[in-house]
Amino acid sequence: MNMFSRGIRNAFRNGIRTASITVILGLSIGLCLTMLVAHKAVENKISSVKSSIGNTINISAAGIMGFQGGGNPLSQTTVDKVKTLSHVTNVSETISDELRNSDSTSRSGTTTSANTSLVSAIEAGSLGRRFGGQNTDSSSSNQSETPQLPIGGGFTPGISGYGTSDTTTVNGSTVKLTSGSQIDGNSDKAVALVGTSVASKNNLKVGSVFMAYGTSVTVTGIFDTGTTFSNNAVIFSLPTLQRLSGQTGDLTSAVVTVDSISNIDSTTAVVKKTLGDTADVTSSKTSAQTAIQPLDSVKTISLFSLIGAVIAGAVIILLTLIMVVRERKREIGVIKAIGGSNLRIMSEFMIESLTLALLGALIGLLIGVVGGQPVTKMLINNSTSQVTPTSGFPGRPRFDGTGTAPNSARLNSSFGRGFRNNGAVRNLNTIKAQVGWDILLDGFGAAILISVIGSALAAGLIAKVRPSEVMRSL
Repeated sequence: MNMFSRGIRNAFRNGIRTASITVILGLSIGLCLTMLVAHKAVENKISSVKSSIGNTINISAAGIMGFQGGGNPLSQTTVDKVKTLSHVTNVSETISDELRNSDSTSRSGTTTSANTSLVSAIEAGSLGRRFGGQNTDSSSSNQSETPQLPIGGGFTPGISGYGTSDTTTVNGSTVKLTSGSQIDGNSDKAVALVGTSVASKNNLKVGSVFMAYGTSVTVTGIFDTGTTFSNNAVIFSLPTLQRLSGQTGDLTSAVVTVDSISNIDSTTAVVKKTLGDTADVTSSKTSAQTAIQPLDSVKTISLFSLIGAVIAGAVIILLTLIMVVRERKREIGVIKAIGGSNLRIMSEFMIESLTLALLGALIGLLIGVVGGQPVTKMLINNSTSQVTPTSGFPGRPRFDGTGTAPNSARLNSSFGRGFRNNGAVRNLNTIKAQVGWDILLDGFGAAILISVIGSALAAGLIAKVRPSEVMRSL
């Protein structure tokens, strides 16, 4: 009988012991695989976070964000200088405006004329009437008193209008077309994408025509971002909205993509120097670090757990083989006495340990497949619950009593990018742990590693067995 068949047969000499060792090794290898699945899933998520939010710089017109929003638009000529800077791979530009289908008069007497035939899909509600500043109780002559809540319902929110060179995102959300086709963000044509809320409210479909700024605009696509706010929007190409709204050469915001996270700080400094005090410049590096922080914790935990599980499995094999060597000391001595070499005997024991490890690996693979996703999610939830997200949200819209939203409320693209950056932290539990062939091969690799490490010391004990001593004790 050759050493392979003998080694495999020896693994099943004691059925109860074989079953016990197999189950224990299965748990150990299962933990190895589960931690390996979590480790790889987290690594992939970290790469995704770095590529999506860690390498961008947000540029907005100075003063456009926050409760004190205002200021002047960015100049297209000025932003064009950013495109030529080192490490800048792309610049997405946006101009924003508000579409209204009725004249609006503020308490100050300022009138904003209607500029579209579309009806907003969002009702004002108490918050809209509060920020809209219309129909308030002005009976009090004491201007220092706290303004009263609106008592009327005349204020109607407008529709967000975006002109952008990148029509795949709006307000920080991904644009998913439900019908129709995309538009070229750099062409000047009277076409637009409309949100599902606007389309439903105005009975629009692909091919429909609506009026905007006195021009007939054709709907080429209907999109859904997953939020009511962003679906109450119309997306034009950048040149089209600049021309129609009378903002030729102006920009509300821009998003600069840098070739690497490592170049974010230096590029941000150069952008600030280039634009001066005409723009507010912020990078997404902080958001990326905030998102990655809990992921790094999970990555570290999974790595140490993986190492610990491998060591535990190796110790199990080691103790088992030490016990087996002691039980078979006489058998080993006899084999040596009749000419069996140390290498042959060691090989038999290594094959025996490998057989046990592979049996454990089969159980471990099942545990890894079933437990990979739940364990990964549990680790993520435990880590993220200890991290307070740092919001990149620059400020909510402030209505200043003019009946229309000032620049700060015209919902430029940077307005929503805080949600996208902060969302990277909130959506970490969307990590998908997948068990592919590479994971399965790694599982069998772990079993082989465990058997080799565990049988190493036992092999040394075999080499020390002296046939003469064993034969004298017979």
